Amino acid sequence: MTRFAPVYRALGMIIMLFGLTMLAPLILSYVVDDGAQAVYDESFALTMLCGAFLWYRYRRCKRELSIRDGFLMVVLVWTVLPAFAAIPLMLQLGISHTDAYFETVSGLTTTGSTVLSNIDQLPMSINLWRHQLVWVGGMGLIVLAIAILPLLGIGGRQMFKAETPGPMKDAKMTPRIAETAKGLYLVYLGVTVACAISLRIAGMSWFDATCHTFSIMGLGGFSTHDASFGFFDSATIELVAIIFMLIAGMNFGTLFLAVTGRSLRPYLLDPEARWFLGVTLLSIFVVAVYIWKDGAYPDLDTAMRHVAFNLVSIATTTGLSSVDYAQWPIFAPLWMLFLSSFATSAGSTGGGIKMMRALLLYKQVYRELVRAMHPSAVYNIRIGGQVAPQPILFAVLSFAFMYMVSIVSLTLILAFTGLDIVSAFTAIVASINNTGPGLGLVGPSTTYAVLGDFQTWVCTFAMLLGRLEIFTLLVVMTPAFWRK
Repeated sequence: MTRFAPVYRALGMIIMLFGLTMLAPLILSYVVDDGAQAVYDESFALTMLCGAFLWYRYRRCKRELSIRDGFLMVVLVWTVLPAFAAIPLMLQLGISHTDAYFETVSGLTTTGSTVLSNIDQLPMSINLWRHQLVWVGGMGLIVLAIAILPLLGIGGRQMFKAETPGPMKDAKMTPRIAETAKGLYLVYLGVTVACAISLRIAGMSWFDATCHTFSIMGLGGFSTHDASFGFFDSATIELVAIIFMLIAGMNFGTLFLAVTGRSLRPYLLDPEARWFLGVTLLSIFVVAVYIWKDGAYPDLDTAMRHVAFNLVSIATTTGLSSVDYAQWPIFAPLWMLFLSSFATSAGSTGGGIKMMRALLLYKQVYRELVRAMHPSAVYNIRIGGQVAPQPILFAVLSFAFMYMVSIVSLTLILAFTGLDIVSAFTAIVASINNTGPGLGLVGPSTTYAVLGDFQTWVCTFAMLLGRLEIFTLLVVMTPAFWRK
């Protein structure tokens, strides 16, 4: 048996589980008769057959996944599943494999970048499929796999440790990993239902409410309309979206503790939540006053409304838009992209380096300043009342370094292909932070269809790099990983 046989066996099961998610758009296609029925029949059959073959081929390999297996499993899940997800788009829309794979990677990594136009005219089932990918990618896929695979004889602890975002991965909310996964999944599902009902009450149709709920909870910027939230032009709908984007931008573990304890105390004790809300709300006020004074809007109320929605959307790496904020004074959209690099909490569905790492980096810099003035001083870095271990601090510094190196390197690659520096830089920042729209040629009013195939693959790699938090993907690419 091959060395990674248990990984391939587990991957086969995950592919079959993923194939079952195609049933929702398949059923919708038959109900509304949007012409995509045959496409989903073929896609569902092919996905299930491939998954079943892989599982059957390695069915006898039942050992527990090791740490190395966990890393490989996560990388395979996030690179293989988009290939199957792309099949309906290629068959129904006739787009290239490059564009279809980009679109589905964008969905599953909760980035929300798109190469499609005339979205309003897409078959309903295709739109549902795109948005469902965001929701599944946000938390449903991995948590579902962790909760169910142990019941099938495959442990999920190593997979969970490899995939869970944030520097402090080993903190558990319940004694058993499956219970933790189920708890997170139920909370995620419950907030999803609440968001959909709220958007429906605010004025959306049930279909729009469902699709945009998937985007909001997964913090991915897909929409059923080319104009995104500008199509609705409703302050009430935007307010509902803001509330749920803020919820999704914070740690779902904190939400789990708040729900089970029926108290907001976990949020009061969560240092990330305080900083996330404080930085975001202060930024809304400052940017709104800035663009109002610059003359972008005639009154502060209008400026506050549009800044609140679009800044929260970008800061939480959602990527939805209500106006073309690229037309604002350049400081505003650049600050919004900067926020997307660190604002969201570890354990959320957002991208970027996460607020936890940003706080640790800030405290590390402050400690070095104190040491410069008082060389003999003992200054421990604390987060939430706990002393941060040195290995975590070193890991955070390494992550921050690789994060910056990745942005610079990939930006230079895009610039080498002839893309202007603003478009190149913001496309990479938006991709690696899983934010969606950038500026320039890839701004909120345009799509990534303007990029060539090679440029599209570079952005696809950046999305995967960001979603897997850099090291998970890079570890698998090192020669040492493949040595026995």
